[in-house]
Amino acid sequence: MFTNQRILVTGGTGSWGYELIRQLLPQQPKEIIVFSRNESSQVAMSRAFEHPALSFCIGDIRDKEALVKACEEVDYVFHLAALKHVPVCEDQPYEALKTNVIGTQNVIEAAIANKVKRVIYISTDKAANPSNFYGMTKAIGEKLIVYANLLRSDTKFVCVRGGNVLGTNGSVVHLFMNQIKTKGQVRITDMKMTRFFLTLHDAIELLFKASESSQGGEIFVMTMPTCRIVDLAEVLMESLGIQAEMVETGVRPGEKLHEILLTEFESTSTVVYDDEYLVILPPLDIPGLREHYKPYPAVEFDSFSSSQMLMSKEEIKAMLVRGGFLA
Repeated sequence: MFTNQRILVTGGTGSWGYELIRQLLPQQPKEIIVFSRNESSQVAMSRAFEHPALSFCIGDIRDKEALVKACEEVDYVFHLAALKHVPVCEDQPYEALKTNVIGTQNVIEAAIANKVKRVIYISTDKAANPSNFYGMTKAIGEKLIVYANLLRSDTKFVCVRGGNVLGTNGSVVHLFMNQIKTKGQVRITDMKMTRFFLTLHDAIELLFKASESSQGGEIFVMTMPTCRIVDLAEVLMESLGIQAEMVETGVRPGEKLHEILLTEFESTSTVVYDDEYLVILPPLDIPGLREHYKPYPAVEFDSFSSSQMLMSKEEIKAMLVRGGFLA
């Protein structure tokens, strides 16, 4: 799919970007353009890969003119750039709006202006029935991407919705390991809290699958495993051989005890694509989309919560080993 193609990755110097590019390069693309704001991160990434197909472009998705220029002769856009930390977006909602909403609109318009084949938007479980400003901006981003398929262009737009990805910047695993080693305690907002988790490698593989299979206008939902945050902390302590105190700090503004990947409203128009993906079909009438997914069975549940189907400690440890966090 990506052989001899020109690919733009917004926010490409982040953890998702590194793994995405690592898995894209063996597919022999013509060029991968990393579009991001941070000069030093781009220099570090260039030195880490040292690949002739990789090029870098300093720019901000808030700057539509820069995006339009960067999208020239591009075939695929992976839209990763966003402000992602819940407390930051709660404290600075104007900034989150400008990056996550206006920036996404700019990506759409730049892609259409340059006749890009496909735009893949990376969303989050926090966009499902959002309780914080970050989730709201990502939910609006999803709506914009879905609606973009009705803008009378040849560009296809698709969303991929996932949960917490292990190993990304600010990941809870890095945080907990550091707290266990240096402070002898683990700070947990609520002992009952659960979350969806997936390794970065697995997340990118699923992302490619959705990129290849999508028709445009649907939301692919990763059916991610779930775990209690307390169990994750205990597995890390046991593996490190350090017993640390667990300190409950209280739920932060906008934070949920349990995340959901699928709302009750969305479940009425969701089909089971395979063992790894659900597909949410939009209420908008996108020509040919519902007909394409007619053979797929409808989901048999109302919502998909992180409080369901929890992993055992053995399964959590296996996931951490697979992700390269534990030997």
